[in-house]
Amino acid sequence: MHPGLPYAVRTARPEDYDAVIAVVDDWWGRPASRDLTRVFVDHFYATSLIAEEPGGALAGFLIGFLSPSESSQAYVHFAGVAPHLRRSGLARELYERFFARAREDGRTVVKAVTSPVNERSIAFHTALGFVASEPLADYDGPSLDRVTFRKSL
Repeated sequence: MHPGLPYAVRTARPEDYDAVIAVVDDWWGRPASRDLTRVFVDHFYATSLIAEEPGGALAGFLIGFLSPSESSQAYVHFAGVAPHLRRSGLARELYERFFARAREDGRTVVKAVTSPVNERSIAFHTALGFVASEPLADYDGPSLDRVTFRKSL
């Protein structure tokens, strides 16, 4: 348990996928589960994090990995916090733990992307020190515009 906060953080396990996918659309308030396929948790659980409330309820998660192709980079693919725990510092803690893991492996850059309409995500990443791009048209395919983020460690 984190002192003063109602959750414990641990390394993810492949079986955490079902708990994450069960809440992600509700937590986002829109369909988001299509962007988080099982392969991300099955293959990157060692660098991903799960936060749980007492009793085991999912409090938050960060699915991230150390790039196998770019040895200086790490990437946050998906992160979320239960609505009742937003603004508790949990998301920042998950990111800081991921940054520490990336540094331990010699990574010097963390990247992420979001949709240009996700103003909350853009504000959060900017507050953490990420530099945001302008919206990039068709970044993830036709009509899938994205804002990219880059943070030097």
